[in-house]
Amino acid sequence: MTDFQRHPSSYRHWQLTTDGDVAHLRMNVDAEHPFAPGYELKLNSYDLGVDIELADAIQRLRFEHPNVKVVVVGSAQERAFCAGANIRMLAGSTHPFKVNFCKFTNETRLSLEDASQHSNLKAICAVNAACAGGGYELALACDEIHLVNDNNSAVSLPEVPLLGVLPGTGGLTRLVDKRKVRRDRADVFCTMAEGLRGKKALAWGLVDAIWQKSQFAEKVQTRAKELAATLPNKAPKGITLEPIRFERTDTGYRYRHVSVELEGEGRRATITVTGPQGKQPRTGAEYEQAGSSAWALQCWRELDDALLQLRFDHEQTGLLVLRTRGDRDALLQVEKDLFAHRSHWLCNEILLQMARTLRRWDLMARSMYALVDKDACCAGAFFEQTIGCDRVYVLDHDQVQMAIGPLSSGALPMSHGLTRLQNRFLAQPAQAQKLAAEQPVLSAPEADEQGLATYLLDPIDWDDDVRIALEERVSLSPDALTGMEASLRFGGAETCDSKIFGRLSAWQNWIFTRPNATGDEGALTRYGAPESARFDWRRT
Repeated sequence: MTDFQRHPSSYRHWQLTTDGDVAHLRMNVDAEHPFAPGYELKLNSYDLGVDIELADAIQRLRFEHPNVKVVVVGSAQERAFCAGANIRMLAGSTHPFKVNFCKFTNETRLSLEDASQHSNLKAICAVNAACAGGGYELALACDEIHLVNDNNSAVSLPEVPLLGVLPGTGGLTRLVDKRKVRRDRADVFCTMAEGLRGKKALAWGLVDAIWQKSQFAEKVQTRAKELAATLPNKAPKGITLEPIRFERTDTGYRYRHVSVELEGEGRRATITVTGPQGKQPRTGAEYEQAGSSAWALQCWRELDDALLQLRFDHEQTGLLVLRTRGDRDALLQVEKDLFAHRSHWLCNEILLQMARTLRRWDLMARSMYALVDKDACCAGAFFEQTIGCDRVYVLDHDQVQMAIGPLSSGALPMSHGLTRLQNRFLAQPAQAQKLAAEQPVLSAPEADEQGLATYLLDPIDWDDDVRIALEERVSLSPDALTGMEASLRFGGAETCDSKIFGRLSAWQNWIFTRPNATGDEGALTRYGAPESARFDWRRT
């Protein structure tokens, strides 16, 4: 099984150091320790193991080093900043792994952008050498890109001309949406395997500054200090992120607040999330004292880990069944306290963690059904998770209730910027606004009347109707369902984030299955071989 737990003391590929309000995160990939056997990680190329460490480093900067205001992302190798995703790894991976790898790496880059937008943690990318593909996509996720001005250092997105695929972690979209590079120039740039250097890269808006090699380190450090001086102070020290622990059972995984039950032949998994028990922190200071063991942080970190396990280790599990449990009033009180103290740095980070986990939930390429029975705790963020599902089955019973909490008004946005209520009621925006403002506790019939249930089921029919619904779903084509769900889940206008996941991921998913990329004579397969790729020239 895949281990997503890391600690700076165990990093093989990154070096994280802090100096007051500036941190340095240097990429130094150990070529001899790939995530899986069969390839070498040359020239700071990366695989899933490298990116798991990067995700951990960004998370630790947010929770363990709130005093840091600017992180400088650089390379500890002189010959390469980053050669991008390892080609041999991609060529030898299964199709689902390739797609989930691209999704995970992009979510990691999004967490860097999220930290900049909501946590006053800015990122400067110091490109000291060749920066290609996924390496430049990492740079694009930073707030500023500084490039050495010499004859060797260049930025490039060479996937189209060299590999017959697309930049897999948002490079195309960030180029035009985030950096607002002219479309014609972006077209030229993305078909130039060698990329652009120095003054032309600066003139085209691909980087923010260029410096001579002898001045580079000093200029970047000076800019980092200047930027840090413009940002507010948060806290002198953070909390320790303890490892996420779980027990592997015969049928799944059991964490403290989350459990996953797998039904192999049924191709489905039941995820049960449980609300807070016992006394919970009320203020920012109390949350600092509780650290990462507080339910509001631990539960959502556990759920995050469980979702990654399902993505990478259970490719044939096509349907996720959500059940919620716990004390509704206790859960809502936690959310009210967090929301009331959201100006405190740790309460803010916990809310942002909840939001990121829910966005990962939204982006699962699996069908998702929520079951709201008489034992359900469909409240607050659990309510958000429920209506984020493709269908909601509600038992018509007097013990069943749905409760909308204070976070449903915008604290937990989806990838395209809307709340889940807004996304649900695109044709009735006033209904979304009303429910978010009033935060009602609704009975099962009231929830159905308000448009929050897909099916309201009689207790007599509950077991049979749910069984039939689950069996029917897993009998349908997983490819068709993946495309259908991604098309239906994010209504309304798009953002840069939703374009990356919806538009780009869909195209990349398709391209990875085409002979022109991954066939016996495809560009990805023949990369580095003496024979050139052979293409089927038909367009579809």
